[in-house]
Amino acid sequence: MTAPRIYRGLSRREHAGWIMGLTPVQALVCIALAVPVLWAVSSGRFADAAVLLLVCGTIGALVVVPVRGRPALRWLLHLTLHQFGVLTGWSRWQSKAAAGAPVDPSEPDLPGVLQRVSFPDGPQFKDAGRVCLIHDTGDGRWGATARLTHSGVGMLSDEQCERLAHRLGILLLSLGHREVVDRMSLLVRTVPDDGTEYEVWRSDHEVRDAPPLARQATDELDLTIGNVSVRHEVFVTVSGPEAKLRKPAVAAGGGVAGRAMALYRVLDGLEDPLKALGARSVEWLDGPGMAEALRTGFNPAARAVLATAHERGTGGRGLEMAAAGPTAAPPPAARSYTHDGFTTVSYTALMPEAGTVFGSLGPLLAVRTAGERRTLAIHYEVMDARRAQRAVRGNRYRANVMTDWKHSKGFNTTAMDEREAGGALAQERAVAAGHSVVRFTVAASVTVPSTWNVEDHAARLENDASGRFRLLRLDLAQDSTFVVAVLPVGIGLPRQRGGLL
Repeated sequence: MTAPRIYRGLSRREHAGWIMGLTPVQALVCIALAVPVLWAVSSGRFADAAVLLLVCGTIGALVVVPVRGRPALRWLLHLTLHQFGVLTGWSRWQSKAAAGAPVDPSEPDLPGVLQRVSFPDGPQFKDAGRVCLIHDTGDGRWGATARLTHSGVGMLSDEQCERLAHRLGILLLSLGHREVVDRMSLLVRTVPDDGTEYEVWRSDHEVRDAPPLARQATDELDLTIGNVSVRHEVFVTVSGPEAKLRKPAVAAGGGVAGRAMALYRVLDGLEDPLKALGARSVEWLDGPGMAEALRTGFNPAARAVLATAHERGTGGRGLEMAAAGPTAAPPPAARSYTHDGFTTVSYTALMPEAGTVFGSLGPLLAVRTAGERRTLAIHYEVMDARRAQRAVRGNRYRANVMTDWKHSKGFNTTAMDEREAGGALAQERAVAAGHSVVRFTVAASVTVPSTWNVEDHAARLENDASGRFRLLRLDLAQDSTFVVAVLPVGIGLPRQRGGLL
């Protein structure tokens, strides 16, 4: 058995600072703060210069020094906006149905950043029916989501994982060569198995004159197994920007139908690559299917009712989009998000400098307590050839400039500098050979009933990541991070131009 391949170069920053790692704005602020100090020194007012150095140095540290991913002044800005939203009631949300307002069944009623997303139905897609489109009006993107049936990678050998990793790379490379879509999101949710399907099947096949002892043994076995049973839901979302969809959509007739037809051509070619990754089935979600995916994301307990309706055949047309969201969502706390009697803590996972192996994110999905839910989302964006070449050339040029400057001034280059320069050159060679540059982000979350102590479960998730990844808890943005980590709508990557992650 060969050793698993280690994937390195995964944590390169976008828009790395040119001046000692500072952004242009930070550098200008530092220069402006240094001017009064230097002016006082040049005038011989050394006491005033010391006071100015203390004041300006403190302000400079607040602007430059990051604290858990954000400088102190940005923390202060986000805290101010968070408290302003709480005091004004902007962050409090209640569904129209719960408030007694008239509701359009086909109109989504969702909180937070989801208010900018619409879910129109596209035309017929092969024999799969109508596909629900995801229109993100904020980012100007169109996408679609599929539910996958996958057995997982926990029991696979290193060779099999290596083969799947290679196929995933080919899939991402193929996205980079398409003109319509450029993003793909993979979402895995653990679902506490409430045994609904089994209970429905058992009630339909129960033998009335079965011995009491057999019934008792069966009930005890069901209780023992059911408490620790866990299901997994796997979703994949692909999307493309309006700028790339506009021309093929006009050629296909324009409007929502034209954009759907442009997306359908891509969806038709993605099923085989997804099955090559181990998916046994690929089901593109229609309107009711998307509504159920959103509803069970907000309320895991709603799955039992929906599953019973499916098994009994009493679901009718399915769940309406107006019922996809939560009933109520109070103002989000600084470190958690409460929705329909459940509380979620979300993180972003930072890849280690030493690299990682395929399948190493699996421990983040290991449920430690019966009744909790964990999710893991990976959002990819494949950069086109021109952006990729510009990004890797900029990184290589910046690394060479810093190395040459240190040599000219007599400073020794560190191992970190040499690795940075070597990695930038290797990435430029890979792009020149035809490979693509992929931006990505990883988000994880844990959800428990609101009556539980969510901090205990959050600590267990952090322990599972300890030694593998660094989990960064996105305080003051838990409601938005919930959408990124839990809901299959393809929202998760910020709009950045150029650079690498």
